[in-house]
Amino acid sequence: MRAHLGDQLVIESPGTGAARRDGEIVGLHHEDGTPPYDVRWSDTGEVTLMFPGPDAHVRHLEPEPGRFHAPSGHRMDEAGGGVTVTPPEVTGGAGAIGRRVVAERRRQGLSREELADRAGMAPDYLAHLEERLADPSLATLGRLAGALGTTVASLRGVGIEAPPGQGQVLLHPELRPLSFDECRVRLASHGVGRVAVSTPDGPAIIPVNYEVVDGAIVFRTAPGSAPAAAAGTDVAFEVDQVDEAMSQGWSVLVVGPASIVSQPDAVRRLAERAHTKPWAGGQREMWVSIQPTRLTGRHIGPAGE
Repeated sequence: MRAHLGDQLVIESPGTGAARRDGEIVGLHHEDGTPPYDVRWSDTGEVTLMFPGPDAHVRHLEPEPGRFHAPSGHRMDEAGGGVTVTPPEVTGGAGAIGRRVVAERRRQGLSREELADRAGMAPDYLAHLEERLADPSLATLGRLAGALGTTVASLRGVGIEAPPGQGQVLLHPELRPLSFDECRVRLASHGVGRVAVSTPDGPAIIPVNYEVVDGAIVFRTAPGSAPAAAAGTDVAFEVDQVDEAMSQGWSVLVVGPASIVSQPDAVRRLAERAHTKPWAGGQREMWVSIQPTRLTGRHIGPAGE
């Protein structure tokens, strides 16, 4: 048995062959990839030293040798100096990896120097990875994933085109309601949510970039668009987060009347406080506000968490 950082270790039931436990390999103890491994288990999030038995196998995230041929490229080494030659990243492109690292670092409010220190690498190398078509090794991605509290698969964009929620079910899952304050905290971070509206063509659920201003949900759209149909009606708005590697997550639901923000001072204030522009682009300068009358949420995770 041989593995790379970021591969998945799957332990199957001897009787049925179905997976009964799985986890991400986050540490290697031998350069040739042979056991033992440090494994972060998807059901508990704990990292343990694992000596796989006959009921275990490795699910590789890297493509099999010979499945692709691409020209070699140069990259800096992690000390910030020498140059090595490696094949380009196959999932999403090496540039996409750098963009994911930047996005997650900024989301956590980390400077480049702070992340480099956490990951034990030179800031110049991290800058090279973030800004150029750098091609980090799996070992490097493993350290960055650990420093950011995410997974190698997430940084590589594995499954980015697939809907979330395809991971294994926790051994002891617990679904619990979120308190009002917990819902507000999760809702307060701006991002992408979904608004449910009635349109002439029937019900529709549309993702929108939203902000929370003075307790109201606000988003920009264009007159005549599907999200604009929310104005003047009671709508539902939902935001969620799924941790695919840990098979856990949460969702928050807002219900309330929606209206168009028309006062020039209020519109200018919203535009000044906006964290981002609508991802859909174009002229979307009509602001819609949702005043919550009901706020509920749920969290699913390991029992007793």
